[in-house]
Amino acid sequence: MPVVGQRTAPSTPRRRPAPRLAVRKSPPRRRGTGRAQNLWPYALVAPAVGGMLYLLVYPLVRAVLISFQDFRLRQLIAGDADFVGLRNYRALLTDPRFWEVVRRTFLFMAVNVVLIMVIATLVALMVERLGRIGRTVVLCSLVLAWAMPVVAATTVFQWLFHSEFGIVNWSLTSLGLDSFDRYPWFANGTAAFAILVTLIVWQSVPFAAITLYSALTTVSPELYESARLDGAGAGRIFRSVTFPILRPIFLLVVSLEVIWTFKAFVQIWVMTRGGPGDATTILPVYAVQTALSSQRYDLGSAASMVTVVLMSGVLVLYFRQMLRQEDETR
Repeated sequence: MPVVGQRTAPSTPRRRPAPRLAVRKSPPRRRGTGRAQNLWPYALVAPAVGGMLYLLVYPLVRAVLISFQDFRLRQLIAGDADFVGLRNYRALLTDPRFWEVVRRTFLFMAVNVVLIMVIATLVALMVERLGRIGRTVVLCSLVLAWAMPVVAATTVFQWLFHSEFGIVNWSLTSLGLDSFDRYPWFANGTAAFAILVTLIVWQSVPFAAITLYSALTTVSPELYESARLDGAGAGRIFRSVTFPILRPIFLLVVSLEVIWTFKAFVQIWVMTRGGPGDATTILPVYAVQTALSSQRYDLGSAASMVTVVLMSGVLVLYFRQMLRQEDETR
């Protein structure tokens, strides 16, 4: 009991509890929603993958099956082909004409790829050193040449080397070379082979040159300055500075050009159909000739499979050699 006149300490007021915030509960998550979201990207790309499998993988599998069957015109109509094992491959590999075509195919591929890469590298180095206007003109010209359809370009080359109306014969005759008056270029095997090589190189150089020029733009100018200060010349700079940086792109372009020249069928078929004789017949043309001339679709499919195997073997050997050189330089 407090004493009268004595002051008492004021009692501390009670703190009211803080009001509780109302927490909204999220609705219960349905089962399978996360799984459906994970599968949605695959559902979007499924039509494209399905179309690619149907357009690319199915023909390849079908060609492999036909190469192991007795598949001729009757089987094409009736559809009751019998499996014959490796008989088609034995008949193909024992044909002397087939091995002559293989030799010509590798020669055609080697000549084209070497010329394409040498010319494309020189063009890319030239474009890098041009001014803005010159670079624009050259690149636009390359793109226009690259965009020309294959059949149109082949037809233009046919007219250029026409025996009677071709501008090549007219130009050579005007220069005093009367032996080229009405000269039949496509009746001479070596001349027809050289014209096809020129056509393939002319069509392939723009892509290779533009790709290599794009890679050249990534090389730092300081590297060139350092090499010049060390007394390196143009050849030494290219071997020690430019080419090591361009090696991956160079490898990619070479592999693409090997594939391009290995399957150069349209140009040859439109221009010479493999003639004169077999002077311009390479493996794709040989496969079509075998399939269409005697309706031996089984032998044509076997030749196509051998072409795929040979082309893959060339690419594997090239990749191994390049990777081995890279390991030695490290």
